[in-house]
Amino acid sequence: MTLLPKAELQQLIQPSGEWCISIFMPIYRAGSEIQQNPIRLKNLLAQASEALLAQGLRSPEAEQLLAPIQALQQDGSFWRGQGDGLALFAAPNFFRYYFFPCQFEESVVVNARFYLKPLLPLLSGDGRFYILALSQSAVQLWQGTRSGIITVDLPDAPTSLAEALKYDDLEKQLQFHTGTAPRPGHRAAVFHGQGMGRDDEKEDLKRYLRQVAAGVQRLLRDEHAPLLLAGVNYLLPIYRKVNDYPYLIEEGIFGNPEAFSDKHLHERAWAIVEPYFLKAQEEALAQYHHLAHTRRTSQDLRVIVPAAHYGRVETLFVTTDRSLWGALDPQTNTIALRSDPKPGDEDLLDAAAVQALLRGGTVYALAPEQMPEESLLAAVFRYW
Repeated sequence: MTLLPKAELQQLIQPSGEWCISIFMPIYRAGSEIQQNPIRLKNLLAQASEALLAQGLRSPEAEQLLAPIQALQQDGSFWRGQGDGLALFAAPNFFRYYFFPCQFEESVVVNARFYLKPLLPLLSGDGRFYILALSQSAVQLWQGTRSGIITVDLPDAPTSLAEALKYDDLEKQLQFHTGTAPRPGHRAAVFHGQGMGRDDEKEDLKRYLRQVAAGVQRLLRDEHAPLLLAGVNYLLPIYRKVNDYPYLIEEGIFGNPEAFSDKHLHERAWAIVEPYFLKAQEEALAQYHHLAHTRRTSQDLRVIVPAAHYGRVETLFVTTDRSLWGALDPQTNTIALRSDPKPGDEDLLDAAAVQALLRGGTVYALAPEQMPEESLLAAVFRYW
């Protein structure tokens, strides 16, 4: 699975014309229940088609728009072991899908913008974390939430110590591929993984892990989510010395990660990160209450939504069980709220959260009883 990069998130929030289709659904990863996945998607496709036709799109155009999703629905291999939740976004000349380590309620929204509200718990400050599993023979990155983990592609990093060193000089290559006697003045070939006593082996590990750390930093450069390490004892301290990602958690998961099941790895990781999330959320709420009733805070949607667009929101709290439909006029920064959405309207709670995230703010998607003063939206501003 690939991440939802900031650039793609930015693309998803832009108006894409009159026909933006957003589909969310839970999925089963394996077993006989996997057969329910294409059936669920078929039913959601029918709902999307009905919505398109009801909004005036002709049947051949609706079929063409839904064709990429239809192709996935008929692809049996598409469903195997991918994740717990699926989000699909389609518009004229545009199609994206993403698997996530959390389940979604089934939903279909057709509008002039893509609907991202179901993603907020994952994108928010307490919604996700990462696990980097390290051994000499394998590297694996996982994205996790409260409910599970899913593998993430790490394209700019070696997959093993052997791969990291395969472009070294001939002498280094001999350490992996030959056992021939050394030339005069040269040391003998040594196979890695047979002990950690030699300085040159430690240096090889350091160079290997430095390459991994560089790949992680490139992939997660726009992230603020915590990262945990999983691996044997001697590897983790070396990685910490070469790490550049600023949100690496000190506590790690020790042991051979290749022997861990997904469930076991998630349970151990969540036990570490849950207190981290709770502490960060408590501190954010305490800051809000400390600044309450000053110009640094607001619960006014008409103030917060424009502020989020201009990058002034430092921390945003948003309820997860309500929607407020309307539109922001960028010329006047005024909000029009409507009980019945018109074409071009959006969920303003969703819009404020996504804009805050894109501009470096931290968002907490909370249950109604956790919201400051029982509001639907509350913000701490960087400045006023």
